[in-house]
Formats: sequence, structure tokens, C-alpha cells
Amino acid sequence: MAQMIQPGELAPDFTLESTQGRFTLSALRGERRVLLIFYPRDNTPGCTRQLCAARDAALAYASRGVQVVAVNPGSLDSHRRWAQNNGFEFPICADEGKRVAAAYGVLGPLGQIARTVFLVDRNGVVRWVQPGNPSTTEILAAVSELEGQD
Repeated sequence: MAQMIQPGELAPDFTLESTQGRFTLSALRGERRVLLIFYPRDNTPGCTRQLCAARDAALAYASRGVQVVAVNPGSLDSHRRWAQNNGFEFPICADEGKRVAAAYGVLGPLGQIARTVFLVDRNGVVRWVQPGNPSTTEILAAVSELEGQD
């Protein structure tokens, strides 16, 4: 696995097709923070729980200036069906070549995605990284630490 992006580093920019149209990370610079969720697979229990938690906290994130964005190597068709079935209104990006996952250092040795969450500030700098599935409380605490800094 390549070195994972660490807090203090500039978040690698990317443009991918998503369930909400074309998404470009740098387009949010100066405007919003980004909660970037890399997850292994659509329609699995763990991934569904993780993205449902993000969906359920959408108002809390939006009120703090945070845009949720999920990234996975699955197809856009799969993402659209999954988003529609679960009411995910945030972009789910199709990283079909795993280029973005590789840039963030979240590809395992067999090419699988390591579930990882990044919090990117308004200046495009990664401020918090948490492997696994951090709770909404943990994520909002990390957002609170950013307030007034970006």
C-alpha cells in the first residue's frame, strides 16, 4: 500500500463522475470542508451502515460547512441504484480505475479499498484521517477543531 495522505498534506485533487454529476474536489476550495469517505463496496452491511450514518447526519454536517463525498471503485450504475435505495443525497464518486484511492494511499496490497475517512479543510488541506468507520460524534469533534482555522 502506498503511503496514506496525512494531516497537513494537500488533498490530491480529482474529478470523477458521481451520483450527483461530475465532482471536482478543488471546486469546493474556499467554500466548504469535505468529508471524504473511501469505502470498499456498495450494498454491503458495513458500507451501508457507514453511509447511512453520513446520510442521517447530513444536516449536522451541512450546518458546519461540510460536504460529504463518498468514493468507491464500483460502477456509477451500482452507485446510483444504491444511493436511490438508501436516500444518499451526497455524491458517490465512481473511481473505477482506483486512481483516486491510490493517490490517497488507501489501496491494500490486493487492490482492495481500505475503509478510510479524510476531513479536508476549506483550503484543500487534509486535517484529519481515520481508518475504519469513525462515529458521527468523532467526525463532528474533528470538524469542531477546524472551526476558525480554515
